[in-house]
Amino acid sequence: MTPEKHISVWNNCLNFIGQNIDPRQFNLWFKPIKPVSLVESTLTVEVPSEFFREYVEGAYLDILKASLKKELGVGAKLVYVVTPVQKQQSLVYPASHGNVPVNKTVAVETYGKAGNPGPFVFPGIQRVRIESHLNPVYCFENLIVGECNKMGFTAAESISMSPGKTAFNPLFLFGGPGLGKTHLAQAIGVEIKKKYPELVVLYVPANRFKTQYMDAVHVKNKLTDFLAFYMKIDVLIMDDIQDLIGQGTQNAFFNIFNHLHQSGKQLIFTSDRPPVDLESFEERLLSRLKWGLSVELQKPDFATRLEMLKARAFREGVSLKDEVLHFLATRIKSNFRELEGALISLIANATLAHKEITVELAEKITEKIVGEQQNDVTIDKVQKVVCDYFNITRDDLLSKTRKRQIVQARQIAMYMARTLLNCSLSTIGAEIGGKDHATVLHACTTVNDLMTTDKTFKQYVTDIEKMLVPVRR
Repeated sequence: MTPEKHISVWNNCLNFIGQNIDPRQFNLWFKPIKPVSLVESTLTVEVPSEFFREYVEGAYLDILKASLKKELGVGAKLVYVVTPVQKQQSLVYPASHGNVPVNKTVAVETYGKAGNPGPFVFPGIQRVRIESHLNPVYCFENLIVGECNKMGFTAAESISMSPGKTAFNPLFLFGGPGLGKTHLAQAIGVEIKKKYPELVVLYVPANRFKTQYMDAVHVKNKLTDFLAFYMKIDVLIMDDIQDLIGQGTQNAFFNIFNHLHQSGKQLIFTSDRPPVDLESFEERLLSRLKWGLSVELQKPDFATRLEMLKARAFREGVSLKDEVLHFLATRIKSNFRELEGALISLIANATLAHKEITVELAEKITEKIVGEQQNDVTIDKVQKVVCDYFNITRDDLLSKTRKRQIVQARQIAMYMARTLLNCSLSTIGAEIGGKDHATVLHACTTVNDLMTTDKTFKQYVTDIEKMLVPVRR
């Protein structure tokens, strides 16, 4: 019986590929691929996972093109589908190469042929179609919700339904690295583009905004066009706003903020610290950042980490044993990014070495990535080490006593929490004696000053840091 056309074509491609690459690599990367259909010159094949697809395309794209061209001609195309591990209606993920949302055409004023109308506009063009710069993978469907981000998610959903019309304007998301600030912020933009395609949504990191502003001030008429461009945005998402330093940049942003907010446009910001800790910001700008809702994203708990691992494994088309998932969720506690990185490294190592994914392999891989991170430094750990070093009790440290030794110990504890953990001033103050953010800021400044003038005090800080740092590696 003659095999179906798509099977025959793919078998011929395999014969060609097998003659041109190492047999072991051929068995590892091409044997698992199954032909699905052939429509005109488009061949569809099934691969085990999204990671598998990315690797094959990255390593063997040229030979794939050559084999398909040989069989189907110059117009040959290859389409991938990922093998489903299990049917879970609640977990539906778009492909990572999905279409990026595109905004509507907007008018931007220009000033003569020599003018350059703005950061995303070409000279002489008065109506342009701009990209949102959103990543479609950062959508609500791919977001794992837990106690760590529940409040932010609830606010994000409300905003996506009525952008600019809720009390959450601006929305200010803050927290440590890898806690999902960018994902949550972009998810709002992606959802708004689905519901309101006519709205202009723009995601921009603060550093890029700053660079665009600096370019604009050095070109005649470009600053006016720069401001005009941003004032036409309906939903502005600015990432890492703590990087928005410089008086001129902040002044331009202040004017844009005022115009958009007064026009009922939605503003969303992310930062690694709360508004009160943005020390280099003008007071008038800080007051506006505090107008809406500020939400702190916390470290994920075990249940949320476990759910995130299950979801990402499903998205990669990989089935993992419960004991492996539980090990990873227990081992890595700091943030989503490192948890996701460990999972991808584990899948990659197992795939490349053709090994089964086991707890033993997971332990080996995570040891290289996070080392002893399972014993993360916390504010409690900092307080314990400081108390042991100065031979005082925790009650002494948290008391209101003004004894010099206790005050210095308390200030060092605050300093360590700030420098090693990057905690917000308000969080440190609440954990260490119920102090306000101004007291914590004063403590950090005092420790910095004393370290430059008092060798004995500097030795205290160095000793305590050495006791803490090895735990973090």
